[in-house]
Amino acid sequence: MKIVLERDVLAEAVAWTARALPARPTIPVLAGIRLQAGEDLVLSSFDYDVSAQATVPVTAEEAGTALVSGRLLAEISRSLPAKPVHIATDNGRAVLSCGSATFTLLTMPEEEYPALPEMPPAAGTIGSDAFATAVSQSATAAGRDDTLPALTGVRIEIEGDTITMVSTDRYRLAVRELRWSPTHPHLTAAMLVPAKALADTARSLTSSAQVSIALALPGTDGGGDGMIGFEGAGRRTTTRLLSGEFPRYQSLLPKTVNAAAELSVSLLSESVKRVALVAERNTPVRLAFSAGQLVLEAGTGDEAQAEEIIEAEFSGEDLSIAFNPQYLLDGLTAIDSDTVRISFTEPGKPALLTGKPGPDGNPEFRYLLMPIRLGG
Repeated sequence: MKIVLERDVLAEAVAWTARALPARPTIPVLAGIRLQAGEDLVLSSFDYDVSAQATVPVTAEEAGTALVSGRLLAEISRSLPAKPVHIATDNGRAVLSCGSATFTLLTMPEEEYPALPEMPPAAGTIGSDAFATAVSQSATAAGRDDTLPALTGVRIEIEGDTITMVSTDRYRLAVRELRWSPTHPHLTAAMLVPAKALADTARSLTSSAQVSIALALPGTDGGGDGMIGFEGAGRRTTTRLLSGEFPRYQSLLPKTVNAAAELSVSLLSESVKRVALVAERNTPVRLAFSAGQLVLEAGTGDEAQAEEIIEAEFSGEDLSIAFNPQYLLDGLTAIDSDTVRISFTEPGKPALLTGKPGPDGNPEFRYLLMPIRLGG
């Protein structure tokens, strides 16, 4: 292999591909990035659950392949000067030169590298920016406890031209709806995608105007355990779907509201951050709503205490409730609106946070937060 390409092109492609490198590879070759040079350069990585592949233009004097340390290649490509990069392989080594810098890397045995999964059949397309925003919002409540793998994912439900993304860790629930363009107008599907892999993918595909989504659902031909794929701007990735039962969340969303408050997202966020400074670990911030105002408090007894009063539009009987401050801030951060509406049903029941309504008048993003029961 003997190729020449631009430094920025290489660095971006390597950074994208390195996403799928395992932290603790089960076999040594999985720590590598495979370079395949022909008319273009294709970079690949795989950890048996997630695969990543980037295709970039090169000037190829000689086609060929090489498997090199992915972490090392990523660090080198980031540090190179802004000049053309020359890569050549010979006798088990890959030589990378750029300007006055030259690096010689040992290659790994390519015959031991596993075959990457094929891209599933295309299911539809979606705007990349809208997709990234929706994934960021919907993954807000995903769990991080690997002993409950189903809660570490985002459930994606497809019904025609509507996608619903949902996550929960049992203490909060995030639901985001958006439109897309399916290949089949009556497509119906549901799958559970690892939240971290989904969020990383969505963030890194915004350089493309559109993202293509591909599906191989469990039980279908070629689906195996099930797989989802994403593609855009010469980059593609596949992720194995999670198994397990996802909670039935629809019944948790309130149908009626007995009280509601509307206030500035930035004002409430800053107030929660300040008041929470005196809150010990796992202790709540208390919110007391009444006509025209919200009183925030934290700390009790002999501990440090804080109180802040801010303006709020409130309808209903006076109400006091307490939340985990970080969970409350996570929901406020995810809301794509200057104003948040907090809806209440009954004392001790979860509160619903929503932002601006969508085109149909209903909120596109909903964040359900479980209160913390106060003693006394």
